[in-house]
Amino acid sequence: MRLVLTSLFIFSEVTVLAEPQPLKLVLPTANHALFTGKPEDFYQFVDRTVKGVTFTVWEGGQFGFVRNPTHLSTGQDIFTKFHEGLDIKPMARDAKGDPLDEILAIAAGEVVHFSTEPGASNYGRYVVIRHNWGEGPFFSLYAHLREVRCSIGQKVEAGTPIGLMGYSGAGIDSRRAHVHLEMTMFLSSRFQTWHDLTNTTPNRHLIYNGLNLTGLDVARLYREHQANPMLSIAAQIKSTEEQFRVSVPGHAEMEILKNYPWLCAEPRLPGSADPMSWQISFSAWGLPVKITPSSTIAPMPAVTWVRPSPIPQYSLTRGIVNGVAGRYSLSASGLQYVQLVTGLFEQIKPATAPGAAVPPPTKPKAKAKPKAKSRPKSKGK
Repeated sequence: MRLVLTSLFIFSEVTVLAEPQPLKLVLPTANHALFTGKPEDFYQFVDRTVKGVTFTVWEGGQFGFVRNPTHLSTGQDIFTKFHEGLDIKPMARDAKGDPLDEILAIAAGEVVHFSTEPGASNYGRYVVIRHNWGEGPFFSLYAHLREVRCSIGQKVEAGTPIGLMGYSGAGIDSRRAHVHLEMTMFLSSRFQTWHDLTNTTPNRHLIYNGLNLTGLDVARLYREHQANPMLSIAAQIKSTEEQFRVSVPGHAEMEILKNYPWLCAEPRLPGSADPMSWQISFSAWGLPVKITPSSTIAPMPAVTWVRPSPIPQYSLTRGIVNGVAGRYSLSASGLQYVQLVTGLFEQIKPATAPGAAVPPPTKPKAKAKPKAKSRPKSKGK
């Protein structure tokens, strides 16, 4: 039997930061239309159906809330489905219509994970590369590959071939062949524990599961990097607009601060006592952009501020926050996500597998409350 290593564990308890280094980013294919003012030549289209009519739109290949157009009772039209990366269309196809584009590493780094099982996730066949620019661990992810052409532990430079473009993964056909690119932050080295508590399906990707990698606005990163090659990725993240804030108990593990100490709004010395609570600022899609120690007691995670909008926050935050007009709370999946970000695993109620025995209710005829599902994350299509 031949064993194939598909993941590399590379985390220590504390990430040691070096002097920030230039990103030196390149695009993952020969398609450079992102910078030529022709986005329709860069982004792969999605099929969109409105009032029974189906058509194609390149806008759905962008990063952000660009899918699932919804008409609200207020008369507003919004997009409620979030896309966490860039879908880049092919430059060349063979006689059968399959793409011929090589996929390239977008920066220097090390291959830490790949999956060659097209049905193992929405990503299909994908590769994860770790980058170290002196500001914590960052990971680029390349999905829907036809072939993986790299190995675990392989050191790569910007432009090193790592695969071949394809259309592996659920919901994609040869018409929409593309590479799905993400640039992400890492959430928890104890992801498997969180997954076991919140999911009843197996985790086939260890700590490199997409739920454990939260994406940056990678198109914005490319544009700002082109304008300023000395761009700091930490500064770019901290300048991201916040959509909501959540307070959590001060004893939370906060591994994210060990990996990305620059997220903390106030410098902290080694050995400092835990604050009474932490206040975490998130972008609309759930990217942590600032963490502030607080003297306010917070026994449980709770929403403390939301950017005002007449639109229900559930539609603006990927379902993390519920409520409208000043009355806000974390949804069940939103609470689980915050617990993953902060390490508050002891507060998680274990998920129940379908068909498993359920303890009897404490009162006659009482109905059991439905179990919360894990945070929906429509990644990679």
